Amino acid sequence: MIDANADPMWAAILTETAAAAEAEPLLASFLHMTVLRHNRFEDVLAFHLSSKLASPTMDARALMELFREALEADCSISRAARADIQACYDRDPACDAYSMPLLYFKGFHAIQSQRITHWLWKQGRKTLAYFLQNRISEVMGADIHPAARIGEGVMLDHGTGVVVGETAVIGDNVSLLQGVTLGGTGKEHGDRHPKIGNGVLIGANASILGNISIGQGAKVGAGSVVLDDVPPHTTVVGVPAREAGRPDEDMPALGMDQRV
Repeated sequence: MIDANADPMWAAILTETAAAAEAEPLLASFLHMTVLRHNRFEDVLAFHLSSKLASPTMDARALMELFREALEADCSISRAARADIQACYDRDPACDAYSMPLLYFKGFHAIQSQRITHWLWKQGRKTLAYFLQNRISEVMGADIHPAARIGEGVMLDHGTGVVVGETAVIGDNVSLLQGVTLGGTGKEHGDRHPKIGNGVLIGANASILGNISIGQGAKVGAGSVVLDDVPPHTTVVGVPAREAGRPDEDMPALGMDQRV
């Protein structure tokens, strides 16, 4: 793993958290327990997520050991988490510190928790993956199937009400706002959920349904219902969604411009 000297983001998180603990004594114990007493970003991630997801039937220590196991076995989980923090820092004007998503953004927490359930799913531990999916939806308000594949640099802004189906795929550098659904269109089995290309921006409460493709650099307007493929670098809006020109940027997820 990477120590603070070799990992600028981890060093920034430590510095920010120490300053916050000094500025707000009421949170000093929480910040020390969650961040400052740990030596690695991965340990903070495991501790914080397990603390949030603990329940009477699965205590925090058992979950923390499970999350550490996943992080040790698959370094892509912590790499993606760092990319997701950077995405929040770069795209969310309310995020002015690297420690903010890690500590306080439940959309970020939901994605990182799903990365753990996805690792469990690939290990054949589906019962535990389903158990945690349910717990994640209860605590963080986002229901993301363990089998869904999620890229790096993904910002799940707010996270409330987000639903992602079993065979959905989300590419790199995607931004999704609250209430987004990546769902199916019926009770068919097999590959039945959307495939979201790199750099796509999906507005609040948009529903993308079926095994369709949203091309790289596309923009889906808030409240839209998308039932057909969307070509790359195309804006769609409405119910059902229709083409409405092209985004001003090649990767609208990075600019977060919601206007159509």
